[in-house]
Amino acid sequence: MDTSTSTGFIDALGKEHPAATGIVRIVSLVPSITELLFSLGLQENMVGRTGFCVHPKAHVRRVAKVGGTKTVDVARIRKLGATHLVVNIDENPRPVVEELAAIVPNIIVTHPIQPDDNLGLYRLLGGIFGREAQAEALCTAFSREIEATRKFAAGLAREHVLYLIWKSPWMTVSRETYISRMLDLIGWDTVPAQALSRYPSVDLGAEQMREVDLVLLSSEPYSFVERHVVGLRTELHEGCKPRIELIDGGMTSWYGSRAIEGLRYLRELRAAV
Repeated sequence: MDTSTSTGFIDALGKEHPAATGIVRIVSLVPSITELLFSLGLQENMVGRTGFCVHPKAHVRRVAKVGGTKTVDVARIRKLGATHLVVNIDENPRPVVEELAAIVPNIIVTHPIQPDDNLGLYRLLGGIFGREAQAEALCTAFSREIEATRKFAAGLAREHVLYLIWKSPWMTVSRETYISRMLDLIGWDTVPAQALSRYPSVDLGAEQMREVDLVLLSSEPYSFVERHVVGLRTELHEGCKPRIELIDGGMTSWYGSRAIEGLRYLRELRAAV
């Protein structure tokens, strides 16, 4: 994805942003992008983050919290004097972003929908904030890992995987999501193949589970742990006994710099299970 022109850098809504100059004060409402901004060397410019922005743990605590990804303390952001706000189409409600646009001069909208979009994301933020060299270093590392992942998966049989993100009701991811496309890289096809929403509810009955080879219980947004693996094994129909494993949800859903580590993690997990 081309994220630059001769005069600026293009975000997910097609808005052109000039290179930042003068005093730069950044608020991020996206946990994975907060981590990316630190990876780009922008720690001194970070003034605000959500309570869910917890990485990098060693440094993020000094950055003021401004609420969550859905509910934001507008007054706090005004006091912080933010010059740039970084948001995401999926994570941050449009009315909240529109309200913040009245007080923050630059709203940068992101929307990675597949792993390769990380390259454009690195260059977008690196370009705006004068961190082109750091962005290209991330691009090189990501390109190396995604190529290694594709080579690794080339000799593997594809499997049908149910990736569970919630309980009561059970919820999964559609193939239109970033998560599903990350899993696709290592030969895991998420089920169902067709869904009416990006995060549909799912029935774990015998008919629906017959085609599933592996169930993955994600650590987020629902914090599945080992007892859920044991409980699910007893709940499934006797004739449907797929393998069941826990998975670190951050490694599949966090785009940005985490995606580099995520690709390595997924190769190791696929080899192990």
